[in-house]
Amino acid sequence: MISYEFPLNEKVRTLLRLEDLFARVKHFIGAQTSSDHHVAITTLFEVLEVISRADLKSELLQELERQRRTLSQLHNNPQISEHALNFILEELDTAMQGLQNMHGKTGQYLRENEWLMSIKQRACVPGGTCEFDLPSYHYWQQQHCELRQEFLSDWLRPLLPIHQAIKVLLKLLRESGKVMHYSAQQGMFQQMQGGRTAQLLRVNVAANLACIPEVSANKYAINIRFINADYAAKSSVFQGDVGFELIFCSLAL
Repeated sequence: MISYEFPLNEKVRTLLRLEDLFARVKHFIGAQTSSDHHVAITTLFEVLEVISRADLKSELLQELERQRRTLSQLHNNPQISEHALNFILEELDTAMQGLQNMHGKTGQYLRENEWLMSIKQRACVPGGTCEFDLPSYHYWQQQHCELRQEFLSDWLRPLLPIHQAIKVLLKLLRESGKVMHYSAQQGMFQQMQGGRTAQLLRVNVAANLACIPEVSANKYAINIRFINADYAAKSSVFQGDVGFELIFCSLAL
């Protein structure tokens, strides 16, 4: 199955973007070549842009506290595993503590690094980080792999509490849903919301079906259109029935 995720509000959209960016920057830091580490730096700049919202840290803290308070009420519930509940509460507490230990404006230490900001400025220009544009960056790229990885890890480390908070919240969000099986007749599917609210829709489609879901949703209805996975032609609706899994995910209120 191929899983597609569709955020239904701006908060979840930001969390998913940051999750993807953190995964990418960690992957390229762990790689070996200077080209890999160039991608790591430019991805770190993307993380910096997304987290630049002044209220992100406070929003994460508020959501973590809200989830901790809600889940704490489930103690002594015979339908709930105390071990699993205690584990997730510990994860929430650890994530909150990490955010609370972050001081100053998020990412400010990166913005105050003039060398990094000179690379960030040139990275916006196509081909702008060539050695004749940034000879000091070219020198850095010629250093030993382990030294570059040490620098990159040091630049990323202060942002990791943000990543940890996002991981915990998205884990709770994804695990909140129940899988339902549907079929899209001739590639089209519609379902009325009926008062149900969701923050994230997950659509799972068999990997051998050459189609891709497109989702539009409002408080009244959800519409899913499966289009042909044709990379050359203009997009068109898949002419066939598509069996798929649909998962409504929402954090506890």
